[in-house]
Amino acid sequence: MRVWPGSPHPLGATWDGGGVNFALFSEHASAVELCLFEDPLSGEPTATVLMPESTDRVWHAYLPDVQPGALYGYRVDGPYEPERGHRFNRNKLLIDPYAKAITGSIQWSDQLFGYTIGDEAADLSFDPRDSAADIPKGQVIDPAFSWGDDRPPNTPWNRTVIYEAHVRGMTMRHPGVPEHLRGTYLGMASDAVIDHLLYLGVTAVELMPVHQFVADRHLVERGLTNYWGYNSIGFLAPHVGYATGGLGQQVSEFKSMVRVLHRAGLEVILDVVFNHTGEGNHMGPTLSLRGIDNASYYRLMPDEPRYYLDFTGTGNSLNILHPRTMGLITDSLRYWVTDMHVDGFRFDLAPVLVRGYEAGQPSAFFEIIQQDPVLSTVKLIAEPWDAGPDGYQLGRFPAGWSEWNGAFRDCVRRFWRGDAGQVPELASRLTGSREIFAPSGRRTYAGVNFVTCHDGFTLSDLVSYDRKHNEANGDDNTDGTDANYSRNWGVEGPTESVRTQRVRDRMKRNLLTTLMLSQGVPMLLGGDEIGRTQRGNNNAYCQDNEMSWLDWVVGTTGRDFTNFVHDLISIMERNPILRRRNFFTGEPVGGGTTKDVTWLRPDGQEMTDAEWSDPENRTIGMLLLGRAADEVDSLGRSEPGETLLVLLYAGHSSRSYTLTTIDGPGRWEELLSTLRPIGSFPRPLRGGAVNLGAQSSILLRHTERPEP
Repeated sequence: MRVWPGSPHPLGATWDGGGVNFALFSEHASAVELCLFEDPLSGEPTATVLMPESTDRVWHAYLPDVQPGALYGYRVDGPYEPERGHRFNRNKLLIDPYAKAITGSIQWSDQLFGYTIGDEAADLSFDPRDSAADIPKGQVIDPAFSWGDDRPPNTPWNRTVIYEAHVRGMTMRHPGVPEHLRGTYLGMASDAVIDHLLYLGVTAVELMPVHQFVADRHLVERGLTNYWGYNSIGFLAPHVGYATGGLGQQVSEFKSMVRVLHRAGLEVILDVVFNHTGEGNHMGPTLSLRGIDNASYYRLMPDEPRYYLDFTGTGNSLNILHPRTMGLITDSLRYWVTDMHVDGFRFDLAPVLVRGYEAGQPSAFFEIIQQDPVLSTVKLIAEPWDAGPDGYQLGRFPAGWSEWNGAFRDCVRRFWRGDAGQVPELASRLTGSREIFAPSGRRTYAGVNFVTCHDGFTLSDLVSYDRKHNEANGDDNTDGTDANYSRNWGVEGPTESVRTQRVRDRMKRNLLTTLMLSQGVPMLLGGDEIGRTQRGNNNAYCQDNEMSWLDWVVGTTGRDFTNFVHDLISIMERNPILRRRNFFTGEPVGGGTTKDVTWLRPDGQEMTDAEWSDPENRTIGMLLLGRAADEVDSLGRSEPGETLLVLLYAGHSSRSYTLTTIDGPGRWEELLSTLRPIGSFPRPLRGGAVNLGAQSSILLRHTERPEP
């Protein structure tokens, strides 16, 4: 085999039409060997190449006789000195961190560990066994793909409605998805799924992790798996388990999915995990970065580099302070935008990406993103908490970023559960959480609002269980949060009580009504619209089975609720006052006397300090003045809006709400009621008051049409 020097750029295995350039960074290695394979399960390479060049600590070679489809891995020589942070072991075949395709899953064995498994000090030992037969290989890809006229939808933030979905769980039980496509990227792009998303009215699909990930050994040995995928091992490789089959198919099939979703006007946002990898702590396996250059890629304890700093609860944290680790992350992000055409990212445990900088010093990660001509133009969403000290950093991310608003989730849950003293905070959550996001100069869409997400109860379980039921995970129900702010409304779990079920259905409508009528970006958990349940499991990360998969057949019996969600999103789309870009000021608008937002009590008058401070107050009226809508078109023209009145009531007995008088003629119409999910809307109101039933919500519209 011919071996040429090649180039240190770009990193990874790059096909240029004539051959393949291989480049791997390792700051502390003494030698790097490239191994080529014909069979992904083989432990015997067909050829080995000692990388002939090292430029700026990048080892590289060009092989003119290698073509796309070739399988490869690396062996890296260097010191095995765990006490100094070095864990090189050339007997372990390593996955290229820049591989754009990876052949499959890990076959767990003791050979995958750099040390001989034994007692607590075993990681100081050295294991000489070869791991090549048990480790997946990287695959050289041909990046050519016919994108046609694909263009990103570029949905404005204030018109965005996110649908969080799992590629496999979304399609495994869908009768409208061909059986051979279920659980795959192509299944996600099937007509049945697209039609459902378009009917709902969502504008973006946020996919749970699709980077190649590791199923933890302890889970596999218990017959479970890492279903959610928050355990990455390949930041540029689409997870092969979501492909229909065939080596390398995951790349083209992922691209096909994106192209179809774009054609339907749907954006694709990826949930990415750059805070840690699947190699775990010092007792974990040697799969990739640990054996390539442990001291460069991971955050190690300053005084005891044998151990890892762990801000994630998974055993390790990526060393964002090292320029090559930072480069791996940003190179991955650019690749997914430029080559895979995705529209944005949600960063799991995002504070990890900024840890280690001195107080007051800006994060290099934020600065790099902000000045990057590609990454600064896509949607960026942070999960603003991690497992480290001062880990809850909601509101601390800079301009250009949006954040999962956990404060919205908790407050809305507590209010509808019936907790006392929630009204003052609820007012802030309804209007975009100004006190959280305005100090950083951001707008309403800095907050991604949600009441449920993959991590926690589904919407149906939120109103059906007082406590978690995670026994199936095998950890004695000790995993998962206990802070669910849920309520079962009389019976724990499923019930045949018609009364209880009616209450639960109404509470689900209340929760989603609050979500969709609040300022900010709403996010819907996939399956909530069809009544999905996880049987009380609030941490189903390891459940790749019917507990996690959406049950579309049962969902058809709950079509009324799906229609209700469709109606809610349609209302948001039609009313620009519900999707303001700027925060409300509480001041009159346009020379009138009515404020842009007015808080009303049941007698139709503005709330006083006494009502705000009353812990037993469980009702709130929010009057939104239509003239305060601030959306403009490309020519700067504003879109007129109608005045809306949102009434939320978590009390236990019905009460009358006096309809306030506003500037100008007109009448009030009922657009939506959680007591009447099926009915003829809008419904004209007679008289000067409306009856607000126990634990219900009503949306009213003031029109300029005179009384008949």
